[in-house]
Amino acid sequence: MTKLSVNINKIATLRNARGGNVPDLLKAASDIQSFGGQGITIHPRPDERHIRYQDARDLKKVVYTEFNIEGNPIPEFVDLVLDIKPDQVTLVPDAVDAITSNAGWNTAEHESFLSEVVSEFKRNGIRTSIFMDPVPSLIEKAADTGTDRIELYTESYAVEYAKGNKDEVRKYVEAAKKATEFGLGINAGHDLSLENLSFFVSEVPNVLEVSIGHALISEALYFGLENVIGMYLQKLVQ
Repeated sequence: MTKLSVNINKIATLRNARGGNVPDLLKAASDIQSFGGQGITIHPRPDERHIRYQDARDLKKVVYTEFNIEGNPIPEFVDLVLDIKPDQVTLVPDAVDAITSNAGWNTAEHESFLSEVVSEFKRNGIRTSIFMDPVPSLIEKAADTGTDRIELYTESYAVEYAKGNKDEVRKYVEAAKKATEFGLGINAGHDLSLENLSFFVSEVPNVLEVSIGHALISEALYFGLENVIGMYLQKLVQ
């Protein structure tokens, strides 16, 4: 069964909008795990507009499933991850002013840099994953960096699925096959939802983990957080 890691950035966004500590990020992370969530994902950005660097440190004390920290490996982010030593770090090529992640790595262009970063994290016992577009040639280059996994960037799949075009998933099938060929584990995330998740994991082979935040938290406004966690876990049963 594919594991569900819940991205709690949006909970932090809501908290920061009002100030104070409502909703309580640490309680939310604890509740998500007690409801069956199999991991907690955060994506701190330099301006700390949602997850703060201190949140990352505080969450280390309450996450007992899998702790995944995503971000652009600028020096401050690298230092944070090395300090916390989460179970997994996911490298994302965010621009400083990006509203959300909008592209995977060009691993051909950045192979040397990524290799250095991956080596440092792995030397500290942290599993590494590289955020990737579904491009087999770039996934092959990702393997050359020494990374443990890739995370397939699924926005184009979600957009096309909503239009009724299920053929877009074929790109992800081929990308997953290439990753498996080179011994890479496969994660996936970005705009996956209750509507499109089941089809994705039924078609794309060997998906170990999905990271879902925006849709899950939005759906929880209607159905409740505990109910939504259970609904997602049902979608992942194959």
